[in-house]
Amino acid sequence: MQNFRVKAMQSDLPDYGKLQIHITSARGAQPIPGAKVAISYTGEPDQTMEELTTNSSGQTDEVELAAPPLEYSVEPSEPQPYSEYTLSVTAPGYEPVEIAGTEILPEVTAIQEIRMQPRQGEEYERYVIGAHTLFGNYPPKIAEAEIKPVGESGEIVLSRVVVPEYVIVHDGAPSDSSASDYWVRYRDYIKNVACSEIYATWTDAAIRANVLAIMSFTLNRVYTEWYRNKGYDFTITSSTAFDHKWIHNRNIFENISLIVDELFADYLSRPNVKQPILTQYCDGKRVSCPRWMSQWGSQSLGEQGYTAIEILRNYYGESMYINTAEEISGVPYSWPGYELKNGASGQKVLQLQEQLNRIARNYPAIPIISEDGIYGPATAESVRTFQSIFGLPQTGVVDYRTWYKISEIYVGVSRIAELN
Repeated sequence: MQNFRVKAMQSDLPDYGKLQIHITSARGAQPIPGAKVAISYTGEPDQTMEELTTNSSGQTDEVELAAPPLEYSVEPSEPQPYSEYTLSVTAPGYEPVEIAGTEILPEVTAIQEIRMQPRQGEEYERYVIGAHTLFGNYPPKIAEAEIKPVGESGEIVLSRVVVPEYVIVHDGAPSDSSASDYWVRYRDYIKNVACSEIYATWTDAAIRANVLAIMSFTLNRVYTEWYRNKGYDFTITSSTAFDHKWIHNRNIFENISLIVDELFADYLSRPNVKQPILTQYCDGKRVSCPRWMSQWGSQSLGEQGYTAIEILRNYYGESMYINTAEEISGVPYSWPGYELKNGASGQKVLQLQEQLNRIARNYPAIPIISEDGIYGPATAESVRTFQSIFGLPQTGVVDYRTWYKISEIYVGVSRIAELN
């Protein structure tokens, strides 16, 4: 019944969001060209609305889809603020996949990543995406101290704050031994959580404040080895009572993805406290939390012109500040500290060219370039194509976000080669 109400609402008050689908092999970052995607309303999978085909980079064209009015997602409201679609995917040599519940919000672009398993029989994979935490019913966070005692005997604590390459997500409560564990890239985890817990239609400042709180909380779990000290073999859970909501195979949103790529090495600190702060929060509508950040409250402050740090200090106090991790794990070459663009030269440019050429083996739309250590028009064009494929601003300049995205994809495709 809910789906029919949403459809009627969309017909009467049509707003639109965009969707792009990225399809890769489950073996790694290998794109799947020629995959067929049928899009329908969730609840009516037999009534196909759109049919798309992936290109050589495993991506579809962007498609516009109906969504509820914008005001439903920028302030608390009773109607469902997003529409839900079902994606049915087929590709030669791979098991068919269906994802029910891809979320579309108005005026923003949704990105649905789909990983397909090589065909081994007649199996069929179907994933149902749960409700957004601001709309569904989830247990509230169980309060914890924001700074963990780390001097106790037997306590395992990292020697410095490190952004991990992966986190292991336990998809349930800590004591649920039947729940699956997933290895998830740290940035992908943060993007998934942010898209599960706030709306991409919010102000830039509110999104940044919430992303920083999510990252700081997560890095506190990493730094203190919180669950390993309790005898578990995972980093964090998907239970809102203990951690954040992470939803396997859900879509993300382009603007949230870009913000995470910009901020991913940051976290929140207090003076003379080495560990990232365990920044807890609640929705501020159904659950109140006087000493924590209110998610809806952060959006209200963002609309009033508050910056991200002003929003955070409004809730956590004036002593809160933004810090940057000392190390980023899994990155073969660190950020040079300045943008690479036309006229640049040297070892960092050579490393960039080598990585782009290796990535181009998997993504043939990226032109092969000379590995000469000179950043000329050909290198800029290769960078621009890479940025286009991976959802970054198409400047042809290697900034902080582009550098680490190139490094991430390079590591991924290199590991695929090692496995083959």
